[in-house]
Amino acid sequence: MSTTVENIQRQIGENPILIYMKGTPQLPQCGFSAQTVQALMACGERFAFVNVLDNPDIRAELPKVANWPTFPQLWVDGELVGGCDIVVEMHQSGELEKLVKAAASRAQAEEPGDEKQ
Repeated sequence: MSTTVENIQRQIGENPILIYMKGTPQLPQCGFSAQTVQALMACGERFAFVNVLDNPDIRAELPKVANWPTFPQLWVDGELVGGCDIVVEMHQSGELEKLVKAAASRAQAEEPGDEKQ
């Protein structure tokens, strides 16, 4: 059985665009999660999410792993981008869309079954 920290590391490693949030993208359970997911959805790429309200072990451990105390947390290509204020600011400047689209295109290029020359 894997530990919570191993589970978090696996989620971050397997999902090029991942948001840890309160609620779901369709039904956010806090205003900060709602703003962050809205900015992320505006980028037009698929992303994974983890509802920390349904996963109290992840909610307790992720701030230690990330060295970031609050939720939501956006991770792109295994790196913590930040929380609501940072993501919204990046969205307004156009930086978020560039980052997300680059991660999505890299992930598509690396999908299993693709022949690498």
